[in-house]
Amino acid sequence: MHLVAPGLIRAAEGEFHGPTLDDFFPPAVFFEGTPFEMNRIMLIRVLMVVVLLVLFWLGTRKMRVVPGRWQAAFEFVLDFVRKHTIESQLGVKEGRRFAPLLMTVFFLVFAFNITGIVPGLNMPASAVVGFPIFMAVVAYVSFIYAGIKKHPGKFFKNSLFPAGVPKPMYALVTPIEFISTFIVRPVTLALRLLMNMLVGHMILVLLFSATNFFVLYAGGLFPAVGAFTFSFGIAFTLFEMFVAGLQAYVFTLLTALYIQLALADEH
Repeated sequence: MHLVAPGLIRAAEGEFHGPTLDDFFPPAVFFEGTPFEMNRIMLIRVLMVVVLLVLFWLGTRKMRVVPGRWQAAFEFVLDFVRKHTIESQLGVKEGRRFAPLLMTVFFLVFAFNITGIVPGLNMPASAVVGFPIFMAVVAYVSFIYAGIKKHPGKFFKNSLFPAGVPKPMYALVTPIEFISTFIVRPVTLALRLLMNMLVGHMILVLLFSATNFFVLYAGGLFPAVGAFTFSFGIAFTLFEMFVAGLQAYVFTLLTALYIQLALADEH
């Protein structure tokens, strides 16, 4: 099982080949040909779920009124997510109600994003479309559930036929509301997460495979170019770390916003 990107392997063999979409479809590692087939990306996802479970267990197993350093750091992160993504959109009351869901969304998206820069993993587990679609479905079901629960019998009607619009205009307004609310929202959530992590991975592999090739195989003055691509690769790695957190924040924030819109009084 290769634990580095194929582009880096090819560069190490003395040839330079840029990254391709084949990186995101590695061969099966376990249970090949069965519905439970697992490749390295699926193994990364399982690994990160286990890591999250262990971290949360360690962070909550001995809670104290006066927290130690580990508990304080853990609570700081939780408070940041709660205040700046959940309660900023939903308020304290509804924020507490949806906090378990939205906390899970944030930390799962972040964990799956950050694997793109973890040595030995080198692949964001969210850069394959299945996970972004799944998370978009979670957000979709959540805001529809919230709307129906808060406004039974009226949520869909008020979403598609907003009050105050002249009846003849519903022929134009209703299709637009349907597309924007029930199609565009989940599609944009999935695509935003997918494309940011996919493109980031491709750029990182391109930079480091080019560095490997220029320094070890190109000869002449090309090692100087390799120093440049390596420096830019380090800088872009730090940027990808920021993007991993930003995408988790944005995804959670938008999910909370959609839930808030479903709970709004006009529905």
